Amino acid sequence: MSAPAPAAKSSQPLLVVIDPAARRTDGESVRIAKDVLCARSGGPVKICLPDGPEEFARALRRRGTRRPVVVGDDRALLRAVSLLHRERELASSVLSVVPVGTRTCLAQGLGVPDGPVAAASAVLDGEARRLDLLVDDSDGVVLGDLRIPALPAAEGAGRAPWWGPGLRTCQSLVRTLVRPAPAQSPGPSRLRVEADGVTLVDLDQPVADVSVSTARGGFARVEVRPTSVGAAAPALHARARTVTVSGPDFRYRADALTAGPVRTRTWTVRAGAWALTLPRG
Repeated sequence: MSAPAPAAKSSQPLLVVIDPAARRTDGESVRIAKDVLCARSGGPVKICLPDGPEEFARALRRRGTRRPVVVGDDRALLRAVSLLHRERELASSVLSVVPVGTRTCLAQGLGVPDGPVAAASAVLDGEARRLDLLVDDSDGVVLGDLRIPALPAAEGAGRAPWWGPGLRTCQSLVRTLVRPAPAQSPGPSRLRVEADGVTLVDLDQPVADVSVSTARGGFARVEVRPTSVGAAAPALHARARTVTVSGPDFRYRADALTAGPVRTRTWTVRAGAWALTLPRG
């Protein structure tokens, strides 16, 4: 793990932003986390209950000197980091998180304790650790890892388009008249993967899977799994500061979100780009 940043002070005023999804899915854990933070903090605690992403972002922008604490799932954590990155305030901020919700694997993988009491205690007693970040050429961020091919697009889809209800009605009618074909597993992709300008695999080699994650020392860990005559070929590994993937339209899974389709995307490692409060030791 990277060298520690200046320790987070428990006496510093806190801004506790409680994501609405966390309040809906696990109100008891939210209450416990709030009670621990308010009872044990050495400074004032301001509780913010945003109703949606816009209010969530507004609360972070108006935090002043308060240290932000996000109570929510991986998407809430990613939303906070993305906002601070776009505002160019990520490097100067120390972020804390209490994982609450159905998807908290990312936060736990970064070292945040599981459970509201342990996580809230780490917010107050822990230390800020500098972590690497992957930033893509559209200014998107990746905290953990990304994978290509991504999961089906429907899993990461946002709000349905305006014509969605009518389309679903037509689809429902068609399904009553025509037996649908069985679902097929996605086949290998044709991608060019470059690590620091060196081509690991080109478009003439089918690829079953590509994964990129941050490693120590400001490098990304790259793994490419090509296919050969329908069978898995030995995986290719590399360490690089910049990773570029290009080819026919592809989607990718970055942390808790599915993005794309794109024809090319470059990710660059930013060493020690952000600070997260983690348990000491």
